Parts: sequence; structure tokens; C-alpha cells
Amino acid sequence: MAIIVVLGALVATLAINIRRATAARHRTRAAYMDACRALLDQPRTGRSPTGFARLAGSYQGHEVDIQAMPDTLTFRKLPALWVLVTLPGPLPVGATLDLMVRSTGIEPFSRFQTLHNQLGLPEGFPETCAIRTDNPALMPSEDLVRRHLHIFDDPRVKELVISPDGLRIVFLAEEAQRSRYLIYRDAEMGRTPLPAQQVIPKLDALLALRADILDAAADKIEKIPA
Repeated sequence: MAIIVVLGALVATLAINIRRATAARHRTRAAYMDACRALLDQPRTGRSPTGFARLAGSYQGHEVDIQAMPDTLTFRKLPALWVLVTLPGPLPVGATLDLMVRSTGIEPFSRFQTLHNQLGLPEGFPETCAIRTDNPALMPSEDLVRRHLHIFDDPRVKELVISPDGLRIVFLAEEAQRSRYLIYRDAEMGRTPLPAQQVIPKLDALLALRADILDAAADKIEKIPA
């Protein structure tokens, strides 16, 4: 009888600890974008299916979207937390161009693998970069893209997407703590809010890229004979 009582107490304690850990995880994930709210005018916070906050608002007069996506279905590497910084809105480009470094083929945040035209790597592009598009004849020019390769100077940047619907940079915000993951399989990430300093350079880079795309389109129109 005493053994049953002890086992019952252990089960109850375990259940309480699990509930507390779950509640704490929900709180930290919901607060993950809190430090970035001040970057935006009229910030709006939603919630993704994973529980992480999703932040939208206006940055220097342009609508932006910032979301976090955990990647725990990984092989031969640590679970990762990716941040997608998006500048949505129509652009005068005819096709999607996706640059991905160190692609594994299983990136859950990207539709890179659905773009069936893989391009050769031009000289001077990052050696680990792969390039795909849905229409080689209509994608942005190599010269335009080359002017913005400095985005990949940040080793945490994983992907740059240029599409008719907007622009996106994906970067690594965090990896699971190696020892805790290997010993306890603890893949929890995002315990502290995303620093605004990590997001500002990505937003500025997207705005510069957008301006360059619009300028290039305007120059092309001006060169068309009347």
C-alpha cells in the first residue's frame, strides 16, 4: 500500500511539473517578439500554431511581418529556431528567385524545393549557395542580386527570397543547447525575447533591395522607345 501511495505522489508531482513547464513555455513563446515591438508603428501581435508570437506592423512606412519557426524535425544537426522577416507587397519582378545557403532539402520554412529550376552558381556568389527559380526568363537580373549579396555576410542568414509578392530574409535565431539536447532531448528554444538588434539589419536590407528593384524597373520603362 505504501508503494502505491509513493507512486501516486510521484505521478502527481510529475503531472504538476509538466503543467508548469507547459505554461512557462506558452508564456515565453508568446513574449518572443516583445523586444521588437518598438521597431514598428502600429504593431500587431498574433500567435502561430507553435505558440510563438508573430509580429506585424509598419517599418519606415512599409508593412512588415516577423515570425519564428522552430525546426525540430532534423537529422545530424541540432534543432533550430528560424526567424522569417518579410516585406510583403507587389513588386515588378516576373518570377521568384530563391537563394539558400547550406541547403539540407528539408527546410520547413521555405518553398525552395518546389522551385524546379536550379541555376548555376555565378562567380562571386557564396560557395554554399544554391539558387532556384520558377521561371529563369523572368527572374531579377544577376547584377541586381549581386549588389545585395552582402546580406549573406551575416553567417546566420539562411535564405533570401525575391518574388512578385514581396521579399524575405530567413536567419537562424537560436539552436538548441547541445548538451541538454544530447542528454535530455531538450529542444526548447526562445526562452528569451528576440533582440531587436538582430532584426533591424534585415529590415534595412529588405528596404534597400526593394528600392533597387523599383529603380531598376523604372529605368527599364524609361528606356522603352516612345
